[in-house]
Amino acid sequence: LLQVSHTHCNIRTIDSHHLCETDQWAAAFKQNPSPYYSKMKFVAAIALLATASQVSGFTSPSFVRTPSSTSRNGATSLSMVLEKPKKLSKLEVLKINSDHLIIPLKESLKSEEISVTKDAMQILKYHGSYMQTNREIRGKVKDFQFMLRLKQPAGELPPDLYRLLDDLSANLGQGDLRATTRQCFQLHGIMKGDLKTVISSIMNIGSSTVGACGDVSRNVMTTPAPFADPAYKYAREWSKVFAHLFRPMTPAFSEIWLDGEKAATVESWSKEVEQYNIDEAMMHDSGRGIILKDTTEPLYGDRYLPRKFKIGVTVPGDNSLDLYTNDIGCVVITNEAGELEGFNVMVGGGMGRTHNKESTFARAADHLGFVPKDDMMELMKSILASQRDHGNRDVRANARMKYLVHTLGVDNFRTLVESYFGKPIQPWREMTEWKYNDWMGWWDQGDGKLFYGQHVDNGRVKDDGDFRLKTALR
Repeated sequence: LLQVSHTHCNIRTIDSHHLCETDQWAAAFKQNPSPYYSKMKFVAAIALLATASQVSGFTSPSFVRTPSSTSRNGATSLSMVLEKPKKLSKLEVLKINSDHLIIPLKESLKSEEISVTKDAMQILKYHGSYMQTNREIRGKVKDFQFMLRLKQPAGELPPDLYRLLDDLSANLGQGDLRATTRQCFQLHGIMKGDLKTVISSIMNIGSSTVGACGDVSRNVMTTPAPFADPAYKYAREWSKVFAHLFRPMTPAFSEIWLDGEKAATVESWSKEVEQYNIDEAMMHDSGRGIILKDTTEPLYGDRYLPRKFKIGVTVPGDNSLDLYTNDIGCVVITNEAGELEGFNVMVGGGMGRTHNKESTFARAADHLGFVPKDDMMELMKSILASQRDHGNRDVRANARMKYLVHTLGVDNFRTLVESYFGKPIQPWREMTEWKYNDWMGWWDQGDGKLFYGQHVDNGRVKDDGDFRLKTALR
């Protein structure tokens, strides 16, 4: 039970049909002197948006207000508790009972069936794979096969890894590769009995499928243009920092795919950002509720996130990756000497919606503010913890962070993040105007080399008659 004080404000709420301004009571948590909370030493913040949460049938997080009382100075105060769902969803229970993404997948993979069980299929997503069927023979005998998606922070793909994927697709897949809109490759047509061979081969060459799917931070994107400019270098480097910071820590991946052994080499991007001491930053506990008691997954816990979590990084002016469609968008800010000062940060974007379900909608991210480089990893942890603890786990269609930002409004969401962060977020810094460029064709890279942007129709990398894209890229 936390004490809350009234502040009267004007909150702007937005839904898929209209804009409306409503006077609401916004409430900010104040530190509770109760002995039950004396050791927590954090200030949480949340907004009560009873009216706004009912717009278009949108389901917001549940809050309960208890009878008001009067404080010493005569101001009215409220007591409020976050109402826990009466019953956890089946998927949330499955995550809890999975022993950090091992059960029931490990046993299901051992069966003679060409498929995995329904529950195992859900856990398999966290390992970077979806079970699929051949669409051409639906309604007949199921032809189960598996898609594998790689994790490629900043979209980078070393030549030896590309050759491996090319070989795996030819020998154990359906013969083609697919480039996705989140800058990674997918393999299709993998049979269940070959999954272990394919995944272990990818892990042993210094790559991974971990975090490519599931309710965790997905592949971290950046602008695809590999300019030698300092700002572009920072964008690529910090994409890898964020990817490594939010990687799942469970031993499930090595236990299932490598028989408990370590991979032959560590993930290639982790070696490139060793100087940031990311593990130390990840485990730093400010005492504000970011780090959980779960020793296996100190950031995610045994329930992981309510839904997938997408991060993008770019430089001022370059919006080639559609930054405003991410849960978190980060813009590199440098000084006149080209040295990194920090990041402009935006939150709450996402393009997904459910057909004919008006409570779901696409949303552009809001500007959260500027964060100095030395505080950036702690700020990212604070945003993730806000979604982890306050995101909607009851209604999966409304579980993305954009709905939490929408419900609270960006100002109240900022206050919530600051309660974990422990300091105010600075104002957004002015930047050059955004431009879109798909970077097709030849460009001067800035270091004496050229780079080439190649259009890949629908992401299909294949050889088809005289069209030999797969051979050319090889």
